[in-house]
Amino acid sequence: MANPSAVCNGHLHYHQKQNNLLKSGISKKNGITKGIKKNGVSNGSLSKKAFIEHFEQAPMYVAVLTFVGFGVGTIFGYLRDFMRAWGLEKRNVATEREQQKDFVPLYQDFENFYTRNLYMRIRDNWNRPICSVPGPQFDLMERVTDDYNWTFRFTGRTIKNVINMGSYNYLGFAETDANALKTVAKELQKYGTGICSTRQEMGTLDKHVELEKLVARFLGVEDAMVFGMGFATNSMNIPALVGKGCLILSDELNHTSLVLGARLSGATIRIFKHNNIQSLENLLKDAIIYGQPRSRRAWRKIIILVEGIYSMEGSIVRLPEIVSLKRKYKAYLYLDEAHSIGAVGATGRGVVEYFGMNPDDVDVLMGTFTKSFGAAGGYIAGKKDLVDFLRTHSHSAVYATSMCPPVAEQIIRAMKCLMGLDGTTQGLQRVQKLGKNTRYFRRRLHEMGFIVYGNDDSPVVPLLLYMPGKIGAFARRMLEKSIGVVVVGFPATPITESRARFCVSAAHTREMLDTVLNALDELGDFLHLKYSRYSKSAHPELYEESRFELED
Repeated sequence: MANPSAVCNGHLHYHQKQNNLLKSGISKKNGITKGIKKNGVSNGSLSKKAFIEHFEQAPMYVAVLTFVGFGVGTIFGYLRDFMRAWGLEKRNVATEREQQKDFVPLYQDFENFYTRNLYMRIRDNWNRPICSVPGPQFDLMERVTDDYNWTFRFTGRTIKNVINMGSYNYLGFAETDANALKTVAKELQKYGTGICSTRQEMGTLDKHVELEKLVARFLGVEDAMVFGMGFATNSMNIPALVGKGCLILSDELNHTSLVLGARLSGATIRIFKHNNIQSLENLLKDAIIYGQPRSRRAWRKIIILVEGIYSMEGSIVRLPEIVSLKRKYKAYLYLDEAHSIGAVGATGRGVVEYFGMNPDDVDVLMGTFTKSFGAAGGYIAGKKDLVDFLRTHSHSAVYATSMCPPVAEQIIRAMKCLMGLDGTTQGLQRVQKLGKNTRYFRRRLHEMGFIVYGNDDSPVVPLLLYMPGKIGAFARRMLEKSIGVVVVGFPATPITESRARFCVSAAHTREMLDTVLNALDELGDFLHLKYSRYSKSAHPELYEESRFELED
């Protein structure tokens, strides 16, 4: 029986696995020690990989003040709506015409309440147009508002050399170096910019075939298919894989593209708690025991939808445990590696490599080229039978325009660099630098006393702000210091968990990260954002373990 050690400090989680655990799971009857503990729920642990995640809860007074902040904003919102209704304040939002009052309304005033009265107050922190490559630094078009963020006008000035902490440029392949883009420019001259056809008609080029073979080789699978849009890779392919009479088990924090694809499929959808193995197993047990509602027939398929790295939490999927459950209950596994491919793993091959597992353990491997590869589009990879099926039945293959050749060449260029096929070790160096930058940035934030979510190896770094008034203040102050950040609030996050989301890049220098960290240290004191209550010791306290059994 395995006897992994586990330590916990508040919501700091660490799991060290023993050498007798198999890479792709555990042998029959092996015990699994519960390791991670989030919101009071423990999960199993199978991999040898050290697994450190942070989900610290805020002090009670922070939650109370957050609700008070939203309450005050709501009261003033109703007051302003009253003033608009009586003509005391200009109404800028869309309203129904008098002639249409008897029709079904196009605009629901109550549903738009948040947008009108809360979002508009801080709208200037979103949709800022940049006018350069989104590398480690970018140039920003300056804009101002004369009507409290209802409209904007450009001043004609440019804010230069803003440190970019928001783009998904994990490996720094979003670049304008002429030598690096030489092959892309060559393909642009040869093929032009567009295909003007779908993959099933006249839209399959030799570049697509070359890219698909390279993706399959990179991932270590039989075959792959590429698509021109990352979002549509999920939303248009999941309906081709499952339908009525099938069951989808989806993580509660899955991306909208997965949610939309699941809804479009017509399959029954059930949600399990984020990264919670017990919650998932309970749903699997119920699905096997009770079958479909009313008829009690067995489900045609059961498919588990998860992400490699969750883009709002910065957490990494507990893949070994999920694979073990998948095998035990004869389900399928669909893994979205949009944020993890290129960003984690010793050579950038995603969470499968990160946990030392076999790619065949995952039935459907999905990923995008929009982040680590500095391009556009996505892929589905796995068994050749799966890919051949999608070539015929995928909505993207039938209806969507093919990926343009210069984009395909950019992906080939970046992937060959990662694989060392360009004759250099630059790709491996980028992966290693991203890991170093990520761990350094996260460690410094914890030392300063911020509450930071996610895994220590995740380049997605959410820093909790909580109170609605601090969202706008944080982003504006950071921009004044020439640092571009992404801030996120309700309804994209729970109402009490507004946050800033940093994306660390291999292109960031240590000086850039230190500049950002110094600004955060100063701003954290000014806005009182350092809510963490736990010791910064490197030796967390042991906590009592419990275990449960999984069988293959």
